Amino acid sequence: MSLLSITSPHMNKSNVRSVGWVMTQVILATVPAILAMTWYFGWGTLINISLAVIVALLSEAFALKLRKRPMSFYLKDGSAIVTALLLALALPTFAPWWLTTVGVAFAIIVAKHMYGGMGYNPFNPAMVAYALLLVSFPVDMTQWSFPNHSFVLSFSDTFSHIFGLSVAHDGLTSATPLDAMKHSAGQTLNELFASKAALQPETFEAYQVVSVAFLLGGIYLLARKIYTWHAPIGMLAGIAVIATIFQIIDPDSYAPASFHLLTGATMLGAFFIVTDPVTSATSTKGRLIFGIGVGILVYLIRTFGNYPDAVAFAVLLMNFASPFLDQYTQPRTYGHRKARSGLPKKKD
Repeated sequence: MSLLSITSPHMNKSNVRSVGWVMTQVILATVPAILAMTWYFGWGTLINISLAVIVALLSEAFALKLRKRPMSFYLKDGSAIVTALLLALALPTFAPWWLTTVGVAFAIIVAKHMYGGMGYNPFNPAMVAYALLLVSFPVDMTQWSFPNHSFVLSFSDTFSHIFGLSVAHDGLTSATPLDAMKHSAGQTLNELFASKAALQPETFEAYQVVSVAFLLGGIYLLARKIYTWHAPIGMLAGIAVIATIFQIIDPDSYAPASFHLLTGATMLGAFFIVTDPVTSATSTKGRLIFGIGVGILVYLIRTFGNYPDAVAFAVLLMNFASPFLDQYTQPRTYGHRKARSGLPKKKD
């Protein structure tokens, strides 16, 4: 009699989620933020994303060819597209084409495939590339356009600006709220919010809306159970608690928690970066501690370091600690204590 080869009764194939399906959900979750950034900052967001995705697929194919891996199988999983998308969303609107190209190619070829490909890289590829670009090309990494949806360059003008096909337009870029806060020149918070254009309500609103858009995308991913709440909530709580402590100590010098939560890449980092299952901690407690650590480091580097936004550096530093967290936050094996209690005692 022949035996049938079937799955176990407890296995439901309809609940099995492929890598491609998960990556598709992440891409869908970024749609609100993409729309908000395009509305306030212009067509540069869409151009950067398109260029980044093309470079990512070409870099992925090149790396797979060198490694003699099945090209079509890995190109379909969408991981390269997600890496390119997250990096493009973190880059300035008027980032030159070569900046995006260098960053994406480095993220895929070096930060991902030189460590063995997806699932083996110890550091988040998008954040590795962002840190490289920020350290190597600090001026080009500050070319954020002024957030005004009523006055943005046309698609053709933006395309020409990014690809250097025309003379650069003057007066299009402006400081971000974090830049304005970092270069306070000893002013109090009230003086800063009254004098800095980036901190005016109509300007600051754009960054808040974009942050809320990333938050909505994160809520969608939580609802789809793509990841658990521990890492993102841990990061937001870490920022909120330490910011509140410093604000209580000196309310004239330190911004409130709401400022740090709704500016920069906080929401992007909380719901799309620290939730990376490969480079984050794997245990439940480990993910919570990982998120808290990232949040505290983000605030400390923003406030006392040299860089206004510190999500990339904070994530990379905590990536170093992920194996340590997994080692010391492993959950107890079910029934382990009970089984040991029943063992006979050793005789002296």
